[in-house]
Amino acid sequence: MPLPVLGPGLVAAGAPETVQFSVRYALPEYVSFMWQHAGYIIRRRRIGTLATYWMQTKSTSSAALHFVAQGRSRNTYEFTIDTHGIVRASRSGVTLVPWGDVCSIRRYSRGFMMVLKRGTLPIPFRCLSQAQGESMQRFGESVRALARH
Repeated sequence: MPLPVLGPGLVAAGAPETVQFSVRYALPEYVSFMWQHAGYIIRRRRIGTLATYWMQTKSTSSAALHFVAQGRSRNTYEFTIDTHGIVRASRSGVTLVPWGDVCSIRRYSRGFMMVLKRGTLPIPFRCLSQAQGESMQRFGESVRALARH
């Protein structure tokens, strides 16, 4: 299947792909995403094992505290991801993210992590069908292809 072409003013290759799902995050799952993502970011700095572990622990603890304080486990988020961008809706409002704001889509043990210019969006595997997971892979490949140009 061809890669989806992302962004405004660009023609999509073939039929547009749409991934729709809802998610209610759990603290252990969220902490796992943040631990792996912090590890990736911090290891790129090559600051040594002890400092890396300390920063990773501190960063993940802070993310967990914010998760609890913001009541993220009480919200259900509805996602729609297509060639136009990402829409995340919850009872607190709607967030629109254009593909130009997506830096990368990383794959971790529990799901995909959409790395944005300002923040991240974890996408758990448990919320996706096999076909949706494959679509997310293609979106990730498209984001990487755009970054190379």
